[in-house]
Amino acid sequence: MPKPKTVFLGEMTNPEIEQHLSARGDKSMVLIPIGSTEQHGPHGPLLTDTFIPIEVCRRVAAQTGALVAPSVPYGLSYPHKGFTGVVYLRMSTFGALVEDLCAQFATMGFMRIVFVNGHYDNTYAVAYACASAGENLPKCVRAYVVNYWDGMAPESAAEFFGPDAGLHANKAEVSGVMAINPDYVDLDHATAEMPPFPEVRNVPAVHTAFFFSSPGSVYRATRSGAWGDAREASAEYGERYLAAVTEGTVRMLDDIERTQAAMPDR
Repeated sequence: MPKPKTVFLGEMTNPEIEQHLSARGDKSMVLIPIGSTEQHGPHGPLLTDTFIPIEVCRRVAAQTGALVAPSVPYGLSYPHKGFTGVVYLRMSTFGALVEDLCAQFATMGFMRIVFVNGHYDNTYAVAYACASAGENLPKCVRAYVVNYWDGMAPESAAEFFGPDAGLHANKAEVSGVMAINPDYVDLDHATAEMPPFPEVRNVPAVHTAFFFSSPGSVYRATRSGAWGDAREASAEYGERYLAAVTEGTVRMLDDIERTQAAMPDR
C-alpha cells in the first residue's frame, strides 16, 4: 500500500521532502505554526494558540503547495504570569530559537520560511528574529511572520475580535478549538469577562505599555484569565472562523509575494 500524501513535514520521509523541494523549486515554502502554552480561562486548553495555527497552516498548505513544519508550542506568555498553566521562554531564548529555525529551513532548501503566529505577544519578537536571521540567509530566501488573523477583512475581524468581542479565550478562539476537537473545551465552565479598562483618549489604547511591558498584566486585568464571552461558542461558529482566517492568510501570502516582487533588491 502506498504511503499517503501529507502536508506535514514531520510525517514525510527524507526522499519525500527532497522530491517536494525539487518539484517546487523557487516556490518552496514552509509554514511554521508558532504559538504558546498558556491558560485560556477555565474553559480553553493551554495549547489554544498552537492548535489553531496548526489547523490554519494545514488548510493553507492544501491551497498553496506549502509544507507545514512541526509547531513551536512555547512563546512569550509572560503577561499571563500568575496563572498556573503558563510556560514561556525568555526573550533571548525565543529569538535564538526563531533564528536557528530560519537558518536550518534555509539549509534544507526552502525559499520562503513563514512563521504563522497564533499568540499576539510573539509578533514583534518573531519579526525581529527573522530580520536578524536574514542577515545570514541566502539572498533569495525570505523569512517573515504573519499572524493567522492578519488577512481578515475588517468586518470579519470586528465580528471575531475587538473591544466588544474580546481578545483571549473568547467565543472565536474557543469555537475555533471546538471545530478542531470539541473534546479540548470545557464549555460547562465557559466565562464572560471583560477587563475593567478605564476610558482612554487615544486609539489604539494602552496595549503595548500595559500588556507587553508588564509581566503578569493579564493576571492583573482578569480574574478568570479570559477576555470575552465564550458561553455561546460552538464548532459551527469555529468553522466559520477558521474559514475566514484561512482565506485571509492565503490572500496575505499572495500580497506579500507581490509586494516583494514590486520592490526588487538594490
